[in-house]
Amino acid sequence: MTLHPLFMHPAISAEEMARFAESMAPVMRAGDTILLDGPVGAGKSHFCRALIQARMAQVGHVEDVPSPSFTLVQTYDIGGLEIWHVDLYRLGDPYEMLELGLDDAFGGAICLVEWAERLGDLRPQGALQLTLAANPNPDTRQLHLAGGGDWQRRLAPLIDHAARSDHVR
Repeated sequence: MTLHPLFMHPAISAEEMARFAESMAPVMRAGDTILLDGPVGAGKSHFCRALIQARMAQVGHVEDVPSPSFTLVQTYDIGGLEIWHVDLYRLGDPYEMLELGLDDAFGGAICLVEWAERLGDLRPQGALQLTLAANPNPDTRQLHLAGGGDWQRRLAPLIDHAARSDHVR
């Protein structure tokens, strides 16, 4: 999978990350996958929760969005579109994701996959990679986006807006 750097924010706060996730919600469509990597507590679930709740708000729906840390998968049917929120932290082997049905979901649902490095070679083609890294300021994270396919075109307005409104590089 060829990934191209799309966006880097050197110090994004939890609130800014939630706003960025909310702005991505309307851009997401069936078959899209965001692979999220970063250490424990980096904000992967926070990003997913904000995106899912923003998508729900588009159809006038409100629902709690818990972390799938223990269930591994939480699914949401939002306006006829399924969203899978997946946490692979406890996965021992990449092929266990087949038992979860994740390979089928990649084709027709929006998939938000935390601890995506656990997929190994089973990462879907065309996925967007979101990586959160530690920062000297404990209240912020570095955010890196990389992707292939048409992600650059689809995210360009969001990235341009984020770059103008923040000190983004």
